[in-house]
Amino acid sequence: MIFCKKCGSMMMPKQEKKRKIFICQCGETVEDATVTFTEEGNKEIENVEVADEPNVNPLIDAVCPKCKHGRAHYWTIQMRGADEPESRFFKCEKCGHTWREK
Repeated sequence: MIFCKKCGSMMMPKQEKKRKIFICQCGETVEDATVTFTEEGNKEIENVEVADEPNVNPLIDAVCPKCKHGRAHYWTIQMRGADEPESRFFKCEKCGHTWREK
């Protein structure tokens, strides 16, 4: 697993043209995503191809500020201390624009 250095969320694998990347819900990406599984002692077991994963976040009614489409995937991230509310992010179903709830 690869975790985002920007927000700490688990990054999802994606293949764009001939390059493999990991992409985070916050928009951060990691390129040249070659995944290798290892055991204790760093013995290589197997290389795994990165496949495109569909967006698994729930869809809700939310208006995209960029294209005005009315549906978006959403997720929450604990950005501050545990006593603060989570931040909610949205990704437009149509154009892919990502924004944060105000």
